[in-house]
Parts: sequence; structure tokens; C-alpha cells
Amino acid sequence: MSTMLSALNNALHAAFAADDRVYLLGEDLLDPYGGAFKVSKGLSTAYPERVLATPISEAGITGIATGMALRGLRPVVEIMFGDFVTLIADQVINHAAKFRWMYNDQVCVPIVIRTPMGGRRGYGPTHSQTLEKHYLGVPGLRVLAASAYGDPGRLLKDAILLDDDPVLFVENKLLYSNKIHTNENQADLEIITKYPVPSSGVTSLLPAGYAPVHLIRVRDAPPADLTIATYGYMAEVAHRAALRLAYEHEIFVEIVVPTQLSPFDPSAVLESIMKTRALLVIEEAPLSSGWGAEVIARIIQETQPDQMIISRLGAHDLPVPASRPLEERVLPGVELVIKKVQEMV
Repeated sequence: MSTMLSALNNALHAAFAADDRVYLLGEDLLDPYGGAFKVSKGLSTAYPERVLATPISEAGITGIATGMALRGLRPVVEIMFGDFVTLIADQVINHAAKFRWMYNDQVCVPIVIRTPMGGRRGYGPTHSQTLEKHYLGVPGLRVLAASAYGDPGRLLKDAILLDDDPVLFVENKLLYSNKIHTNENQADLEIITKYPVPSSGVTSLLPAGYAPVHLIRVRDAPPADLTIATYGYMAEVAHRAALRLAYEHEIFVEIVVPTQLSPFDPSAVLESIMKTRALLVIEEAPLSSGWGAEVIARIIQETQPDQMIISRLGAHDLPVPASRPLEERVLPGVELVIKKVQEMV
């Protein structure tokens, strides 16, 4: 059965086989190690001339990859831990994301920056963060978040081969070992994958069939009482909470899981909330100024919020502790989701 790790690894191999302009840069990539979480395993053996093991300099790696992209290559950068995206901010925000506009559309920068985010592994404050919110809203940059629904490998492969703009590709650490959820292997869940038609100016550069939205609900359930919008590993948390809410409390939710966080298209969330009239947005990052705030702001712009119940959950505004019990207290989990939903319905 396919796992997130195998799906992403297979996608990298497929991208390398499909286009000899694809290169991989990062630290500790060479076999037998194959990267810190083994997503890149086997690539240096199969394509030794196109896998570049680099010194420890995330800024340097990303700067070199940006130059490679400007020269017609399609580099993939592996940042060992998502916490280190702080070190590439200048290269991404002030350079890679801006060059298409600065040079009047005469150049493109097809670079994919992959990185594992998230906690719950006891790695402590500097290796457990969820930092993608600091890159949301950067003009010219797309932020994608893989989940264990649908085909996460296709999402990565399409980002590498089809997207001519820079992409930050977020992979939650806990998802690597998770099996891919499909209708065929999930008896209790119905999983629907949609490809929203983007509104003008939001995602107009996207190829068809790219960056899907997954809708998850308990199979054969009554109409949902509440919509949950979330992404990445928190979709797994919401999934577990949804089953318990249905079987233990007869409360039914529909979970909307976008794979594109920025630029954000709210159409799938809007479609669901117009039926349920209640929305809970969940993220693993600290609550303040996060993705959830943006989602809710977009929903309020499009609806009559006085006729709806809207709330959000996130981590406490604290560093992630190394202590596992304290880490579980800081990050939102299944019990907290269940409690919040019960308060809202």
C-alpha cells in the first residue's frame, strides 16, 4: 500500500525520468542516506550527475537553484527541516518570486522548494515548527501542502514539471509513514477530489488538474452540520475527529482540504459552508495571523457572517516544547477538535 513517503519518492523519480532539466540540490542527499527523511532515496544512484549534495547553506542552495532555473533548468531544493526556511527568505521573497515581474515576463523561475514541517516528534523548538504562514501572500510564490488524500505524488510531479513559477512544497513529517487514503481503502470515509476553476487573478497560471481540493466526509452520513477547512497533517486529525463525532455524538462534518494555500481560492470552502452555515478552520501553526485568519477573512467578504458560526483552531502562541506531553498540549489534537465542534453545533 502506498505511503506518502513512497508517493513523493516515486514522483521525484518520475520527474527526473521525464525531463533531464530536473536537478536536486540539498544536504545529505547521496545514497545510502537519501535525505533526512528518505524522500530523495535512490535519486543519486539513478541520476548521479543531477543530484548535487551541497554544503550547509540553505541561502546558498536556494540562490544557486534560482540561477539554474533562470538558465532553463527545473531545480528541486530539499530543505532538511522546514524551520530553516527562515534562511532562504531573501532568495525566495526578494528574488525568485519577483524575477518574472521585474523582467517583464521575459524569464521564469521554475524552482520547487520541498521541506518537512510540523511537530509531534519531540524535536524541540527549532525543528518542530510550522512556518509556511510566513510565506503566504508573497506575490509570485505558490505555497502547496501535500496531504494523504488523493495523489500527493502527482501534486509534486506536476509542480516540478508544469509550474513555471517558484513553489514552496510543504510536507508534514508525520505524514511520511501514513498510507494514502482513497475511497477503495477507506470504508468509513467518502473522499471527493475537485479541481476548482480559479477566479481571475488568483490562480490563473495553474495548469488544468493541478492543486486539487479534497472533500472528506463520513460515508452515507446525513447532511453535514459543520465545515472544517484544514490542510496537511491536521486533515488527519480532523479525519479522526470526524469519525468520533459521527459515531459517538451524531455530529457530522465535511472536511475541505486544499492543497494550494497561497494564492488561496476560497471557492470550495464557500461551497461547503453555504450548506452547513458553520465553519471551523484548523492549522498546526500558531493561531495568530495564520492561514486560518486569511480563510475566514475571505469567507466573510463573500458571505453574511451574522448568519453563520465561524471559528478557528491553531497551536498556542508558544515555541514547540521538546517534552512530548507539553508538545501535545501546545499543538491542536483530536480531543480539542471534538470539543470545539461540539461547542459550535
